[in-house]
Amino acid sequence: MGKVALQITRRSFLKTAVAGSGGLALAARHVRRVAASALHEAGVPDAWFYRGEIKSTYSVCDMCPWRCGVIAQSVGDTVFKIDGNPADPKSRGKLCARGQGGVSFMYDPDRLRAPMLRTGERGEGKFKEVTWTEALDAAAEKLNAIAAEYGPESVAVFGHTAGDFWFADYWAQAFGTPNAAKPSSSLCTSPREEAAKFTYGFPIGGHEPVDWDGVKCLTLIGSHIGEDARNTVMQDFSNMAARGGKVIVVDPRFSTVAAKADYWLPIKPGTDTALMLAWMHVLINENLYDAGYIAEWAEGFDELKAHVAEYTPEWAAEITDLPAELIATTARVMAENAPQSVIMPGRHVTWYGNDTQRMRAEYIINALLGAVGREGGFYFAKSPYIEEYPHPPFAVAGSSGGCSAEPGQESAELPTGPSGKARADGARTTFLRGSTAMQELIEPMISGEPYPIKALIVSGVNLLQSVPMVERTLEALKQLEFVLVIDVLPMEHVAWADIVMPESTILERYEDLSTVAHKTPYISLREPAVAPYYDTRPAWWMARELGLRMGLEKFFKWETVEEYVDTRLATIGSSIEKMRASDGIIIQKPKAYFADFGATSPFHTPTGKIQLYSHELELAGFDPIPTYEPVEEPPEGFFRLLYGRHPVHTFAKTQNTPLLSELFAENEVWLNADVAKTLKIKDGATVILENQDGVMSTPVKARVTQRMRPDAVYMAHGFGHNAPGLSRAHASGASDTQLMSRYVLDPISGGAGMRVNFVRLTKGSAK
Repeated sequence: MGKVALQITRRSFLKTAVAGSGGLALAARHVRRVAASALHEAGVPDAWFYRGEIKSTYSVCDMCPWRCGVIAQSVGDTVFKIDGNPADPKSRGKLCARGQGGVSFMYDPDRLRAPMLRTGERGEGKFKEVTWTEALDAAAEKLNAIAAEYGPESVAVFGHTAGDFWFADYWAQAFGTPNAAKPSSSLCTSPREEAAKFTYGFPIGGHEPVDWDGVKCLTLIGSHIGEDARNTVMQDFSNMAARGGKVIVVDPRFSTVAAKADYWLPIKPGTDTALMLAWMHVLINENLYDAGYIAEWAEGFDELKAHVAEYTPEWAAEITDLPAELIATTARVMAENAPQSVIMPGRHVTWYGNDTQRMRAEYIINALLGAVGREGGFYFAKSPYIEEYPHPPFAVAGSSGGCSAEPGQESAELPTGPSGKARADGARTTFLRGSTAMQELIEPMISGEPYPIKALIVSGVNLLQSVPMVERTLEALKQLEFVLVIDVLPMEHVAWADIVMPESTILERYEDLSTVAHKTPYISLREPAVAPYYDTRPAWWMARELGLRMGLEKFFKWETVEEYVDTRLATIGSSIEKMRASDGIIIQKPKAYFADFGATSPFHTPTGKIQLYSHELELAGFDPIPTYEPVEEPPEGFFRLLYGRHPVHTFAKTQNTPLLSELFAENEVWLNADVAKTLKIKDGATVILENQDGVMSTPVKARVTQRMRPDAVYMAHGFGHNAPGLSRAHASGASDTQLMSRYVLDPISGGAGMRVNFVRLTKGSAK
């Protein structure tokens, strides 16, 4: 065979390569079509993306409170995939494991499928399926009768998840009950928000305003980045760490984020305020604070300096079990990186009942570092502008989802509970979004004092897995004349309902716009990907239909929620169609730093300055500057019960989700290795926990580790369900909430401190 001489030039090579790549692409598509056809003929179902036209719709993830923007991809009447929306400032095109589990949550075969009426005793869980007309008529008749006899304030509403706005905000205000509460306040954030108001004059809000792009030093006190896997925070933390930012972690447990830290402070639980007072001492006495910033933007510095003079690192070391030099060193590291140095507030801050003052200490340190309002510190989170849907004045005051306050527009007020004079003298004048309400409203259900609460609407709250003192909650449920439960799954508390209304998930419904206070304030569209599953309905529809039956027509003028949403969007010159064309997101102009406010102070305190010394607290009988208050120690042989999140689960909501249950099916109890050796408990052994009041847990496996202090144990929250209708979550792991037979109410914010429970361990029989 003769040789063929070839002359290949650079130009001819590139032309051949380009032509070849096109040919390869065409060939690949042909091969895929042939392969798909062959698989189809062999009886193998086509891949979902070959089954028809792929439709993309925009919404906001409801698998955790972080609310990332998502794009759902469906074919026909089935959702197959959800992705993070690249245009959304929170998701940025990414989702966590929980977000990816949204489709699995939607198609959970254990979902509630139709409205139901109770047929057995309350708590037995015996129901019959009925029509929506029957369920709504019965609910309206019962609620109207109770209101006629006892007043609208005799109806309480507990709400959580994306749909709770329609009942815990809109319906409650229209009906005239001030007794609406959300666990995200009293069980998580109220100390954080109240402390921010008393210090800065505005609340922190849902999205902690850390200016991540410029942060050089991040301090975390009990914040579990990597376990409380909030999507954006995970991305931002990774980026900060990659560029060499310093990380200081204060936690009794060597958490996931502690493993990434430059400094880990394994503090004795309950002594965090002592540590922060010592940090203030170092910053002030070593002249490491931002003197210019404090002079311009704060007041009460002289009082603060005198207050912390005695709180040396040596003093704090005796209390916190931390070396004095480590305390001093970490304060200096914060100062070296200021003002791009912040203590992140965290979300779950209801620990010991003195939590508002602890959060005040955090905010004061951020002020000493000059971080608030500075690039790389804390930005001022501005809410997007959009008008409410027009309606007559509500019967009670409160936020109904319209324009939210910017920094400088909300004043600090001490909360007033059911036992307070303002509530007793004028029960329908104050709208309680949380604070004292979630905990204190249970007492009037039992005692009828200061006035009776006879009915309860529960929208998306698992009362028996979220609220401490479970026996007290059960007693309240027994005393009530009427309980309406709105939920997606047959959770424990569903068995205690008189009427059950099954809710469609976020992928099956239109929802009110998501308005987010952010560095770049934005609005998100929430539209359905498919029709509701089974005979479920969205919460907006339930609230409207119930309202119409109860004589509240003037508040529910719209026919469809699309009309409601479009009416709101028209106030900013937009519409649902325009939002679809802009990837489901509207971003508004930021107002993040001092320069954006001109001559106006962003701090809406009485003087327009940061309150290092709070005269408002002093007048109310509280310490104007935080002081250290010792907390109760565990009894002999007991350990403090600590708890937190697992990265693939949200509260008690997702343990039954097929995909997420497969990833992590049950929790464990973390136990210090030296203690375990003394107790002769091996890693993986089954144990039972008993708390200080004799309450016993279900069996749970021990995780023996040196990553835990010897005076405490730790559990991931939300497991140990006692709900037979949850085929995967029922009896898997142990419930930390069941062991919380007491709490301590913060006297300032009403937050329920739950880390005041103690447990001892005994070997248990295998499951």
